[in-house]
Amino acid sequence: MHSLKHILLDGGTRLLPHVLKLLFRTLKIEVENAGEPLPDEPRGVIFAFWHGKMITGWLLAKQLFTGRPVSAVVSLSGDGQILADALERLKFRLIRGSSSRGKEEVKRNIGEALRRRGVVAVTPDGPRGPHHRFKYGTLRLAAQHNVPLCFAEIRYGNARSLKSWDRFEIPLPFSHVLVKLHVVQVPDFPSEEAFRDWADNFSSSLAHE
Repeated sequence: MHSLKHILLDGGTRLLPHVLKLLFRTLKIEVENAGEPLPDEPRGVIFAFWHGKMITGWLLAKQLFTGRPVSAVVSLSGDGQILADALERLKFRLIRGSSSRGKEEVKRNIGEALRRRGVVAVTPDGPRGPHHRFKYGTLRLAAQHNVPLCFAEIRYGNARSLKSWDRFEIPLPFSHVLVKLHVVQVPDFPSEEAFRDWADNFSSSLAHE
């Protein structure tokens, strides 16, 4: 079981949105702020969570930002197409591409969504890793557009973990889920070296599982 395809039921991709919603509704989610609270003004927000936690992460974005348009950044891979089909049925707006394919178009579309004060949901270590490391592009976009980055640290009380690069986790029904929200405003830096040092330290502070 090494990819998203292998967690689908025999009924195919059409069942996936319903399965995700049903599972999410059973979870006992506790949300706490690790520092700054979520911005209460209608600003654009980048909402991030690790690739291996996406089962909760996507629907959590919808729950935390009720009534606001949420765009999901999804890769152009085969697994990405399965995920995109499911998220579209869950009423997400889609931004297709990644740091390796369609990068410039992704950046433009993220910028447009943020300028319209939307929420952009991303998995900053996806689609291929490194595991639990922020790609620099996500943090640069937050700084460039002067929007807060909200990272959701998601921990399951009871889950099954796959043997994949992202250690993909499937929470069991009715599991307790602790979510710590880390809200940061990425500052401007005098040099690329200073930015990368800050970004690496930020990733390390979140990757302690």
